[in-house]
Amino acid sequence: MVIKVRNLAVARGGVTVLQDLSFRVDPGQALVLRGPNGSGKTTLLRTLAGLQPVVAGDIDCLPDAVAYAAHADGLKSSLTVAENLAFWAAIYGGPAIDRAVQAMDLVPLTRRRAGELSAGQKRRLGLARLLVTGRPLWLLDEPTVSLDVGSVALFAGVVRQHLADGGAAIIATHVDLSLPEARVLDLDPHRVRVLARDGFDEAFA
Repeated sequence: MVIKVRNLAVARGGVTVLQDLSFRVDPGQALVLRGPNGSGKTTLLRTLAGLQPVVAGDIDCLPDAVAYAAHADGLKSSLTVAENLAFWAAIYGGPAIDRAVQAMDLVPLTRRRAGELSAGQKRRLGLARLLVTGRPLWLLDEPTVSLDVGSVALFAGVVRQHLADGGAAIIATHVDLSLPEARVLDLDPHRVRVLARDGFDEAFA
């Protein structure tokens, strides 16, 4: 077991948006979060990453097991591609950067400053950071934003290899990454609903 969640409730802006969530992800497994924009996918991932408190329930996961890739790429624009990855490898105490550079097709860009990269190249570099963390659980929030079709396929291959190596992933995405190992968690049944003024139930968005 990499992570186990029991009766979890999470909040955004002090308002509970999801409740009664229970699931587990084992080594070699991926969980894809589904739900419309505003359904709480990012809030759930941030809570699992320990960036905001739990409203109710339990998360059984070692804090140093998690690597979180959010919408921001987390890059230092004045550093080169190689220097950015070396920085994160040192922070996490993870492996050397060679594999990450090759896996995300960054070899021709290693000496280029991050600030000079295109949006897609920055995204590939941001995702390459996952490979230098050495952490088994990847929490991914719309990881394919700014990636072209070829780069999406490249990243999907990286995720598949991570799972094959015994890692795990929880992914919020609208893109099919073709992961046969993945299960889908529909967040809609877990959205907290309130009685609107017109008498109809509506979920917090």
